[in-house]
Amino acid sequence: MSLDQTVDQVLRWAFKSEPLGHAVHFANAYTIALASQDADYAEAINSGDLVCCDGTPVVWAGKWLPDPHGSEWQRVYGPDVMTAVLEKSTARHKHYLLGSTTDTLNLLRNKILQNYPNAKVVGMDSPPFRNATEQELSERNERIADSGANIVWVGLGTPKQDFEVERLKACLPVTALAVGAAFDFLAGTVPQAPPWMQKSGTEWLYRWSKEPKRLTKRYLWGNPTFVKLVVQQRLADRRKATQN
Repeated sequence: MSLDQTVDQVLRWAFKSEPLGHAVHFANAYTIALASQDADYAEAINSGDLVCCDGTPVVWAGKWLPDPHGSEWQRVYGPDVMTAVLEKSTARHKHYLLGSTTDTLNLLRNKILQNYPNAKVVGMDSPPFRNATEQELSERNERIADSGANIVWVGLGTPKQDFEVERLKACLPVTALAVGAAFDFLAGTVPQAPPWMQKSGTEWLYRWSKEPKRLTKRYLWGNPTFVKLVVQQRLADRRKATQN
């Protein structure tokens, strides 16, 4: 799906009167590498109602590998989706922010109020940096339900946020999106890579230079693993084509 199609789908889901919600994931090279090593994580991603190509290398891989469906691979970047959904929101779209720190959430809410006056933020939650207890999860559900939110933005980091959006859709009639660093980008606490780096597939270098302590392990392991997986898939497809 294109960015516009994704945004329109999210906005439509917000009004569906269904007992269960929807989950949206954004897959980049690290996401795919991690899913190849963690069956539970792979299941969570594959259970999503929508999985978008968050990274340019994922789009390249999709175009390079044989695709029996003839898909038009496009980048649908989490921060872009969040920005576009906020821009197109009406008074009926009620947003909940889950993740990051209290300071970042306050900055983010203020930015949304300034830049997207039609977007209504009905609640925020900065959970502790540990696994939540069952009691805490129950109380979280109650806060979201009481807020009346129908769109929940989740910025808890990979893979935690992907498990959380799947959990939320099974508990509440909301559309939950695992948007990762979008909170920091939109709040202005972390600078975003320039457009040319995003298009050239070198955005990871920019982010690495800004947060080396947090991202070194992710990129040194995730990027080579992703490339290996893509090459393996390409070779497997060629062998299958030869056998047929």
